Amino acid sequence: MKFFKRIWPILYNKYFVVIFVFFVYILIFDNNNLIFQYRLISQLNSLQNQKDFYLTEIKKDNESINVLLTNKRNLERFGREKYLMKRDNEDIYLFIHENKEE
Repeated sequence: MKFFKRIWPILYNKYFVVIFVFFVYILIFDNNNLIFQYRLISQLNSLQNQKDFYLTEIKKDNESINVLLTNKRNLERFGREKYLMKRDNEDIYLFIHENKEE
């Protein structure tokens, strides 16, 4: 009971009420409230993960480009497998394997 007797005048203090209302407004009703800040932080983390993924993909692609441009045999193999390119005196036969579902 002594606790409530001490706190009661503080709760009715006009400065306390104004400060409390200000903090509630900032935390909940403001454009930059806590929920909005949480969403921004989660979006930032997601974008950071995407950035890391794309940087690793760029590194892999640069390595494969380097391999293709330095070795003529690899370039020819890549063109044949990926884009079905052929020499003038060659024929290409495609074998398509169909998956049979039981």
